[in-house]
Amino acid sequence: QVQFVESGGGLVQPGGSLRLSCSASGIIVSDTALGWYRQAPGKQRELVADITSGGITDYADSVKGRFTISRDNAKNTVYLQMNSLKPEDAAVYYCNSRLISKGSWGQGTQVTVSS
Repeated sequence: QVQFVESGGGLVQPGGSLRLSCSASGIIVSDTALGWYRQAPGKQRELVADITSGGITDYADSVKGRFTISRDNAKNTVYLQMNSLKPEDAAVYYCNSRLISKGSWGQGTQVTVSS
């Protein structure tokens, strides 16, 4: 019954910005540790950012200083603001619970970084 619907991806030039949204149902984001993950072709899925139920955030070294994870409890939605995008950021981005057994993988949203 847990579902995440990601949106906001698209094509952006290097150095550009995108804001991804993750609408959650069947789970309360304010009660849950959540993460943004990405998977590029030929690579494993990796965690890029997470936020605890208390609002503490953490980031992979590769995105630190460029990405910001946040949530809107009233909308039960998690966001990922991505700035200064690099070609290596291109991937399908997913939102999920940090406790994967209590979440689910959605379709993700494609981010393409190209000139």
